[in-house]
Amino acid sequence: MKASFLLFSLSVVTAASLCAEDRLGPGDWPNWRGPLQTGESLESYQGYEFNPEPVWTDDIASQGTPVIYNGRIYSWGYRGKGPDLVEVVQAREEKTGKVIWEHTTHDFLSDTVYDRYTIGAVTVDTETENVISATANGVVRCASKEGKILWEVSLMERFGRLTFPNARAGAPVIDGNLVILHAVTSYWGADGPAKDRYLAFDKKTGELAWSSTPGVGAPFLKDSSFSTPVLETRQGKRVFYAGNGCGNIVCVDAKDGTPIWRFQATVGGINSSPLIFGDTIYAIHGTENLDSTETGRAFAIKIPDLNNVGGTVDPEQGGAPKLPESAEIWRQPFEMFTSSPTTHNGKIYQMLRVGELACMEATSGKVLWTEKLANSQLHASPVYADGRLYISTYPGNFFVINVSGEKPVIEQKIKLDGNGIGSASICNGRVYVHTTHKLYAFEIKNQGIAYGEVPATPKPEIGAPAKLVAIPADVLLVGGQSAPIRVFVADANGNIIRQLGDDEKTTWETFIPPTAKVKATMDATFTGNTISAADDAADSAGAWKVTADGLVGFIRGRVAPKIPFTADLENTKLGPEGFGFPPLSWIGARLKFDVRELDGSKVLAKTLDRILFQRSMTFIGSPDSSNYTVQADVMTDGNRRLKSTVGVINQRYIIDLVGNSNEIEIISNPERVWHKVPFPVQANQWYTLKTRVDIAADGSGVVRGKAWPKGETEPEAWTIEYHHKEAHKNGCPGIFGFSPQSMKKVYVDNIIVTPNEP
Repeated sequence: MKASFLLFSLSVVTAASLCAEDRLGPGDWPNWRGPLQTGESLESYQGYEFNPEPVWTDDIASQGTPVIYNGRIYSWGYRGKGPDLVEVVQAREEKTGKVIWEHTTHDFLSDTVYDRYTIGAVTVDTETENVISATANGVVRCASKEGKILWEVSLMERFGRLTFPNARAGAPVIDGNLVILHAVTSYWGADGPAKDRYLAFDKKTGELAWSSTPGVGAPFLKDSSFSTPVLETRQGKRVFYAGNGCGNIVCVDAKDGTPIWRFQATVGGINSSPLIFGDTIYAIHGTENLDSTETGRAFAIKIPDLNNVGGTVDPEQGGAPKLPESAEIWRQPFEMFTSSPTTHNGKIYQMLRVGELACMEATSGKVLWTEKLANSQLHASPVYADGRLYISTYPGNFFVINVSGEKPVIEQKIKLDGNGIGSASICNGRVYVHTTHKLYAFEIKNQGIAYGEVPATPKPEIGAPAKLVAIPADVLLVGGQSAPIRVFVADANGNIIRQLGDDEKTTWETFIPPTAKVKATMDATFTGNTISAADDAADSAGAWKVTADGLVGFIRGRVAPKIPFTADLENTKLGPEGFGFPPLSWIGARLKFDVRELDGSKVLAKTLDRILFQRSMTFIGSPDSSNYTVQADVMTDGNRRLKSTVGVINQRYIIDLVGNSNEIEIISNPERVWHKVPFPVQANQWYTLKTRVDIAADGSGVVRGKAWPKGETEPEAWTIEYHHKEAHKNGCPGIFGFSPQSMKKVYVDNIIVTPNEP
């Protein structure tokens, strides 16, 4: 396997930790695919009767799945329009649907289309009853059962998560002490290229435990997958399987993120979650196959020996070893983008793109029957309980289908208000389903409910001490800050054996991975197991190695500039090709921008070789920054017919000059916060752009921007102002560029970030 710093093992699960399923009651549905990760309920009913009239409804839109645990329903939806649209996480009483608490979040800095919002679900940690949510643009939040926010991480500003119009967020999963999420990121160093990645966080602190890149990037990364990982214990290891945006089914060690294998099926993304049955993984996709001209396929893969996978690692892309085509044991020419399957008693139930429900024999793939339910299907997955499937269809019909016999029997077809994109969930004789207009609660009338037993989750085998694990695995410091690092002894698979005590000696030293293309170090120091950056620490990034009792471990870290700061790039060294690179610590900067000589100065120039980055954001500081002013010199390339867009990011707002429409705009999402006024933008003309955000005591804010030709006197009046009723209260400074179809460059120079003046 190709050596990479990213593959070093990191985890926080102790040997005594129980998997989340260990405290799972048989009637609970704590995650989007239920207690078995398959969409199958463990309930059976005496005297079954489905009531087509809902017990209660609520006017909250969603395309996700409500989850239920210990008498409460937790849901993720959205409400409002335009600048007032918010994502909403709600806790409700299970019996009445009464809202106990809620948290709202405004989208920011994304191109998300709001009516594609919230395709996914929150997840309940069955040990602590904390609720983990991940917004459409990547704010991961942990709330207590009572609704108190315990920790929050902005994946976009902290780890370079990319956003897409389809708003595919999926759902987090919890394994032991880890929260594992799936995202496309472009960060720094080896994590700089945009790839599908899995990030694991300590579920109690929000600190990063590991990052894994099991798939490949361009040209295969063409989709943002929201396939949710499916977990199991195999050969003494905790592993998970998921579909990737690069067309792979991947297998990853859940304890430390080590990629184990991948199977390349398609040139597009695999968005549905896979199924595990025996020694086989089942999956489906809806794009072009690699080995045929057909579009889409349902297929099954033989799971290899985890200790002897074989396969090959791409010498350029890295990732996991690629399994041969012979790993596939059967396929069917079915097509589905996003609906995940469910299974029961050796049968797989799968919705297809054309609106058909298919039933297949799991071991052979033999099609037992199909049933037409709609003209097409989008997102919603079937769920199973006591011989029946419950399925939403895209037009807004909800089906109850008896599948206990040789052929399906439609028992109920209920018209719902809004599109039926969300998957149902089942708990204690209630069926819950979201539409784009409402949340419904239906009742299964009965004379008694029997609950099947939740299968025990085998614990991974704990081996001999093999390495050290340091948490957090990735540190961000601003000048003058310090952070404690916890150091653990782990076995070869990342299972934690014990934490090092304060009296046990550790040695920290800078570390440059042998595969690193940039030989850089972080401007920080260690005292014991605490890392610190001086007030005047340089903008920098690098890795560290910790040693104790002959064992070693690793972390990465960045030092972000402390406000006030400037970046003029004049000290950047240019290579023989005529360009250099922006600071390594700027998130995603080295693949989106380079440094070139222009008009007698060294300036940032947007790259044009990756159409994925035609819309590019680069973050420079800390997500906790607030109450500051950003100024920069900016210029668009082009001509009268085609110009680019260039600007800066201030506290989760983009303020930019739009060359094609001759406007200056304030934007946080084009369907919510988007305000613009005329401003003549000449191509190849430098302008100075100045912005500030002011927050009032009531949470409202004013975003201001002004622009003028570089070298001229700054105008007193602001060119543009926007009043936001619920303003973003913090966020990273950064730069923004949009090159339509990657055809015209943008240029940025002389970046200045200062505290707001009174």
